[in-house]
Amino acid sequence: MENTRKTYLEDIDRSIYDVVNEERHRFVTVKGLNEEIIREISKQKDEPEWMLELRLKSLKIYNSKPMPIWGADISELDVDNIVHYVRPDTDMSHSWEQVPEDIKDTFERLGIPQAERESLAGVGAQYDSEVVYHNLKDELIKKGVVYLDMESGVRQYEDMVRKHFMKLIAPEYHKFAALHGAVWSGGSFVYVPKGVNVDIPLQSYFRLNAKGAGQFEHTLIIVDEGASLHFIEGCSAPKYNVQNLHAGAVELYVNKGARLRYSTIENWSRNMYNLNTKKAVVEEDGIIEWVSGSFGSKVTMLYPMSVLKGRRAKAEFTGITFASTGQTLDTGSKVLLAAPETSCTINSKSISKSGGKAIYRGLLEVTKNAKGAKASVNCESLMLDNESLSNTLPIIVLNNDDIDIGHEAKIGRISDESIFYLMSRGISEEEAKSMIVRGFVEPITKELPLEYAVELNNLIDIELEGTIG
Repeated sequence: MENTRKTYLEDIDRSIYDVVNEERHRFVTVKGLNEEIIREISKQKDEPEWMLELRLKSLKIYNSKPMPIWGADISELDVDNIVHYVRPDTDMSHSWEQVPEDIKDTFERLGIPQAERESLAGVGAQYDSEVVYHNLKDELIKKGVVYLDMESGVRQYEDMVRKHFMKLIAPEYHKFAALHGAVWSGGSFVYVPKGVNVDIPLQSYFRLNAKGAGQFEHTLIIVDEGASLHFIEGCSAPKYNVQNLHAGAVELYVNKGARLRYSTIENWSRNMYNLNTKKAVVEEDGIIEWVSGSFGSKVTMLYPMSVLKGRRAKAEFTGITFASTGQTLDTGSKVLLAAPETSCTINSKSISKSGGKAIYRGLLEVTKNAKGAKASVNCESLMLDNESLSNTLPIIVLNNDDIDIGHEAKIGRISDESIFYLMSRGISEEEAKSMIVRGFVEPITKELPLEYAVELNNLIDIELEGTIG
């Protein structure tokens, strides 16, 4: 009898993403989840007592909550067969030269050291459950900017971290938020002081190498009054024929008059369950900008949420998903407009091919206090064949009448007329399709730094291989 838990893997060449290193660990927990495992993770990290208490509380909540059944099908996910903590056989370093050769080579292939040299103000690199490299330019340190791995943040800025950690994404939020609270490891802590503008991006890259493991990094960013920051998150993993799980959490605090852009390119392998949670709270005149590209994974459920708490707070969401064979990408955004004159703009695009499922699931809620609120939601879907699925599932909740709300959704195919026109100009059918798809996602790529726009286009080209015919 066929193993019903086997994960489908599409056999395409993902070159740099699918290189697997030999697994060398300093410590690994056994499969599954219990109090003993949680205590051992906390012991390995030498954590304060309050963090262990939070982990144990989260474990109880996790065990009490049912698996979600309203979104993508995750019934095959066997959390008891996942290794929840894998400590690589290295210590964290502030020098690439001190990172073990195989791990360093992985990040070299992914272009992280080069990007740091050419276009980044700081970099964090996580390998399995721990950050192995972290660095910040001296000029930002002198301005009081803090950029640390999360464990160092807990130790060095304990009061600030304790005040904010899992306050936006509480363990009660949903089952996988509780799982995250129990087993979180790695991630980044960022604090930008009042009035400081970080005009060159910071980036954290998360690489999961271990087979059958989970990655549960926690990102906590506080942008103080009048400050600004662009933070970039990258994720990837090689493909295996067993399940891997990603259930990270991102908590963003945008204070009065501050601005934060949070950009993500996720290119998980086709055996990955990507159940990430992201949430921002925005104070008066603050701005949160989400730029999101979701590729890879067997299943993704991801809906970054913006809570517009202060007057004239603003949120912008720009997202692209590409679902191919064996994939369900259930993504979208959530916005709560909870103060007067708040506003949001949501632009979501999805592409599906070869039986892939691309679903936009959104929530827009306007409270009775949000007089003069404005919101615009635009969802566009492009299907490349007759096998694929694309759905738009918006929920709009309005609790006052003094508002300006617009919603538009489009689902379509590549026009035969457009293909014919381009081919009549001497362009091949395959390149014509690629040009149309790249044009479709151009509003996303222009929002990314150059090297990530190039990566996004390369990923699209990889996904389009074999589409013709």
